This record gives sequence, structure tokens and C-alpha cells, in this order.
Amino acid sequence: MLVKLNDVIEALDEAAEECSHYLDRNTGEIVMISNEEMEAAEEDELISEYPDWQREPILKALEVLKSENFVELPGQFDIHEYKIMEDFCLELENRQVGEHLLRLIKGSGAFRRFKDGIYSLGIEKDWYRFRKEEIEKIAIQWLEEQKIPYTREDSTNADETVM
Repeated sequence: MLVKLNDVIEALDEAAEECSHYLDRNTGEIVMISNEEMEAAEEDELISEYPDWQREPILKALEVLKSENFVELPGQFDIHEYKIMEDFCLELENRQVGEHLLRLIKGSGAFRRFKDGIYSLGIEKDWYRFRKEEIEKIAIQWLEEQKIPYTREDSTNADETVM
């Protein structure tokens, strides 16, 4: 089964503290499971005690727990968004702008100040392109470490397979 690189990138882009993404090695499907759903599955709680809309995700969490086919994708803390911001600042051609942004990301509120800064400087497109490339690198590294074959559906050759 070939995994679509873009699917992994999207999951990494959505990484958050309150949920995790898992890849089914057999189907290539990526599922998102909230911490609450995973806890319910781990504690083997009665699914009937949960609202209808939450039962299916809890059943999927049970499947993830009981199957060796699922592997957890890197989470929010594996991605190191702050480091990506810092690298962006360091790689900017305009050193003054880079140093200004580096000063903005020191201390509490760094993410908000950084975002405000890139928009006020008109370099938000450069940031989002850089961030996407960095997330893609993380996705490729993870797939290769897991020995999971993938395809670049966005390449000129749609059938390009890696691994």
C-alpha cells in the first residue's frame, strides 16, 4: 500500500495537543483520535455511555490500540513549530527583517507576535511556503524511518513512488 505524502503532510499540519493521528499500514488511511476517545478506549468504557457521534471514533481508537497495523504520526511536539519559525528568520535574505522577527519570537506570546510580524512585513506567503516545505521534510523523514512506501501525488509524474 502506497501512502499519499500529501495526506501525511496534512495530518502533521493539523497536529495538536488534544489529538493524535495514526496511519493504517494496510490501507494508507490516516485517522485522527482525540485524547478523550483514546482514554475511553484504553479504559474499555461502555461505548453506550457516549453520544452517537462519538461512538465510531472510540471504536476506531479501540482498533488502533488492538492492531499492530497502526503507527502514530509525529505530534505537535515532534514538529517543533518554534524551531521552524526560528529557521525561517535565520534564512531570510534580508538580515534586518530576520533579526527583527527573531526579536519578536523571544518570550511569551512568540507565535502571535511572529504572525503579526510576517503580516505587517508582507512576507506571510514566504512563511507559509517555508513552513510547508519543512513539514514535508518531517513527513518524508518519518515515512522513511517507518519504511512506509509513499507517493508524491503532487509531482509532475503522479505515479512517482518513493522507497
